[in-house]
Formats: sequence, C-alpha cells, structure tokens
Amino acid sequence: MSDIVRALEAVIARILEGSGRADPAMRRAAFENTNLTGPTATLVRKVAEQPSRVTDADVAAARNAGLTEDQIFEIVVCAAVGQATRQYHTGLAALEAATGRPDHG
Repeated sequence: MSDIVRALEAVIARILEGSGRADPAMRRAAFENTNLTGPTATLVRKVAEQPSRVTDADVAAARNAGLTEDQIFEIVVCAAVGQATRQYHTGLAALEAATGRPDHG
C-alpha cells in the first residue's frame, strides 16, 4: 500500500471516527453525500458539487436548523474530503483503464 493511500485512509478514519461535535452518522452521511435533509443536505451538496456557490446564507440555514459552528465545520470538511476521495478513486480507475496497470494508488 502506498504512502498516499495510507495517509488518505488515516484522514478518512480521523474525520469519520475521531472525536468531534457532529454525530458520527451525520459525518458519514456528509462524507457520502447521502441521507441528509433540509439545509444540511443543501450545504453538503453544494460543498461537494459546487463549492464556489456556497453562501453565508447556506451556513446560516444550517445553523438555524440547529447545528453549531463546530458541527457545521466538521460536516463541511467531511463533505469536501468525501468528494475529493470519490474524484481520486475515479481518476485512479480511469488511469487503470487507460494503462491496464492497477498500481497507481
């Protein structure tokens, strides 16, 4: 296993399983961009799919829905790392398909 893969796995474990203010199930849902509703779902979707479109109003809506600043921060980090992880794996799969070599990770 490469150093990058080990580092990625460590980051993912830390944000999903480490101590935090947001519920681990919510962090996992944000990481996966699934099973969220309301303003939290909107914020996570924007972070993952259109980060330049996240507004102060999106954060305020999540706060008004009951999340604290710390929870919002953790959810945003999980959403961003989840999306980056999906893109990383998609890129590796494309590289493997193009070269026939599975050893790029």
